Amino acid sequence: MNHTPDWARFQLAPVQFSRLSRRAILLGLSLPQLIALSIGLLTLVVSLYTSGATGVAWSSPLWATTVAIAMIPLGGRKVVEWLPVVSRWAWRAWTGQLQFRRRILRPRPVGTLALPGDSASLREWQDPESGAVMVHDPHDQTLTAIVAVSHPAFVLLDPTEQQRRVSGWGRALASTCRSGRIARVQVSERTLPDSGVGLSEWWEHHGSDDSSWAAMTYRDLIDRAGPASERHSTTISISLDLKASSRQIRTSGRGMRGAALVLRQEMVALTTALRAADLTVTGWLRADELAVILRTAYDPPVTADLERQTTVGRSLASAGPVAVAETWDKIRTDSAFHAVLWISDWPRSHVFPGFLTPLVLSTGILRTISLHYLPVRSDQAARDLRRKKTELLSDAHQRSRIGQIEDATATAEYGDVLQQERDLTSGHGVLRAVGLISVSSASAEELDAAVATIEQAAIQASCETRRLVGQQSQAFTAAATPLCRRV
Repeated sequence: MNHTPDWARFQLAPVQFSRLSRRAILLGLSLPQLIALSIGLLTLVVSLYTSGATGVAWSSPLWATTVAIAMIPLGGRKVVEWLPVVSRWAWRAWTGQLQFRRRILRPRPVGTLALPGDSASLREWQDPESGAVMVHDPHDQTLTAIVAVSHPAFVLLDPTEQQRRVSGWGRALASTCRSGRIARVQVSERTLPDSGVGLSEWWEHHGSDDSSWAAMTYRDLIDRAGPASERHSTTISISLDLKASSRQIRTSGRGMRGAALVLRQEMVALTTALRAADLTVTGWLRADELAVILRTAYDPPVTADLERQTTVGRSLASAGPVAVAETWDKIRTDSAFHAVLWISDWPRSHVFPGFLTPLVLSTGILRTISLHYLPVRSDQAARDLRRKKTELLSDAHQRSRIGQIEDATATAEYGDVLQQERDLTSGHGVLRAVGLISVSSASAEELDAAVATIEQAAIQASCETRRLVGQQSQAFTAAATPLCRRV
């Protein structure tokens, strides 16, 4: 009997993700836990030596509380690990940072993007050579460019062609690790309400409107199906690290012109790699195209109107929202409610490259899937892997000395480190991946239903998602806009 697996017969190799590293400082305890336990232990010892058993009893509320917040889990985290999130949220609420209203009578500085929160400092730079718009972040010291790409339906390709395209995409990602100048790569795949312009244009160019019954039926179907349908849009953003590229920028003319020249070199390299992966590069986004993306992210219903009127809403100075109200687990913008989910755990078993199909092909929901890749230079990746391997071996030796049972998770993580070392030696790049899903709806009730649907689709894709809290505004900018923002 032939026991050859399906992937071997069809030449489509499965892949396995490395586990999310949850490194502890001592005996499986994180730094916040160790601080809390140290405070409790210090309080207990001082009370015991100064007042004996009576002091221990009187100080029990303090040391018992520190032990409780260090050990009791809540929502997937220990209570002590929630303190920074809650504290920052309370501070933002106290200082009025949860509400944003555009000041109509006070124009923004020329060249800045009309975005709320910490994205308000972003500036636009028009590159005269390529015609593309570049977004400069003066705080993170990055310069970002966005390219629109199109591609055939991956699930409809035969396994051999799928494997070839996967290999090409892997080479494209690996190329971003070699120069050491790319800070972040963001791939955004979003669904938008279709205005029907594409169907109408196709009918005008290919149809025969001869007033026959068939032509009238086609025209009626196009008029009804167009506005109700959805379309997908994909962009890839690359962010240049200005600090890591300081030497190249100085030799290229200094300032923003020098930085733009260095980024153009990375843009040309990425374009070549994408075409080698059989991805059609539509073009690097201009200022008017980026303005439409930003406007529709905060105001989805206006998408159809902007597609019909190609001269309206094309200015970055007015592309941001008019109002934003952030709550603990969602935000409300001009005409929609939004929530952001974090892909907290990728598939632990072997999966085929199209495992995200349930998420990508989810219908009836306006959502954006953003994959953030953080390239790591080869020398830095080798040092990180050696350090992780040393820590894992030291932890295993320490557990053996105290008689603690070996943890299967630690064994699996050690295997992941060895596999990454083999991949790095073979010439592959090391990238840290972060997945975010932004979900938009017209009301809070519809948003909860849409989030539940996306969570179910993520389960079908063998992924675990968690709804972010206390940071929805910043997470929405990172998930719904192609600006390479971090959370």
